[in-house]
Amino acid sequence: MTDYNSIYKVEQLPIFQNQMFDTAQKARACVKGDIELVQDLKTGLIFNQAFQPDLMEYSADYQNEQAISSAFKEHLNNVTKIIQTHFEGEDLLEVGCGKGRFLELLQSRGFNIIGTDPTYEGNNSSVIRQYFDSNLKLQADSIILRHVLEHVKNPIDFCSKIRDANRGGKIYIEVPCFEWILKNHAWFDIYYEHVNYFRLSDFQRMFGKIYESGHIFGGQYIYLIADLDSLRTPVYEGEEWVSMPDFFLHTVKHYAHIIKNSTDAPCVIWGGASKGVIFSLFMSQIGATVDYVVDINPAKQGKYLPATGSLVHPPEILTDDFSADTNLFVMNSNYLPEIVNCTQNKFIYFTVDHEN
Repeated sequence: MTDYNSIYKVEQLPIFQNQMFDTAQKARACVKGDIELVQDLKTGLIFNQAFQPDLMEYSADYQNEQAISSAFKEHLNNVTKIIQTHFEGEDLLEVGCGKGRFLELLQSRGFNIIGTDPTYEGNNSSVIRQYFDSNLKLQADSIILRHVLEHVKNPIDFCSKIRDANRGGKIYIEVPCFEWILKNHAWFDIYYEHVNYFRLSDFQRMFGKIYESGHIFGGQYIYLIADLDSLRTPVYEGEEWVSMPDFFLHTVKHYAHIIKNSTDAPCVIWGGASKGVIFSLFMSQIGATVDYVVDINPAKQGKYLPATGSLVHPPEILTDDFSADTNLFVMNSNYLPEIVNCTQNKFIYFTVDHEN
């Protein structure tokens, strides 16, 4: 019996999906890496065996702010309710707070919270522009770890360092749901900077005491609140052998066919973040050229996506000059209602994370 179960391979993806570039040439020349997803048959955990952590240096050019969207704001409000239920009155530490939107939301609800993140650009004195490190000597009653654990090579070791530095406490963890990716054939949700891919059962093996867990954001994410002192190395006993579903990549050719045959009407990607980067790259690799990429994040507009070098436009580009037969590929179905509303239900909409 080998130590790993091989799951999925793809070569030469950009190592950062949300790093923006000033020129198309620089964007196309971005650093790339390979993915070889495997399941560790000792722990049951799923990760990219080809991942090289030394390549991953996040900077202010990394733009992954989602809280501009009303749909994502609603998600953050739902997460806040969970935090209030379990952490009310506690001092908090958010490891990997990004641009600080969620941290500031919690501050507005009365929480005393400190955050750490090297990509932070604001002037909130509660945020330290560094990676989390025990030398910072930060402690809190509870820890928030949103969309961080999928980025670190050794998640057990990372959680252990947080536990030891904080001397225990509770932790809120939120990560993408690998089962959702498999179920929805979401090949555009597998990318280099996500080294780990989690299921709720993985966390049930990782923690001996979980206070609450479940699926949120339309099932795309999983969350849990656990006791850090109950952290343990998970043991895999042969259950839940992971394999990719049949025809996992079949929609690549499906959407490429639509794009190639849209000779008279433009094709537009709505969403210049991770999903849009991988979608546009896979399309370009088989000769399907997307005409426009749109994103509501001002920090992305006027910049170029890694790998393809596609220019990101504001939604306002979709003027009356765009005909009703414009094909608009929505990268995340959670945002479809607000996108349809924004564009006055004028175009042909494809939600790429659901069969159309």
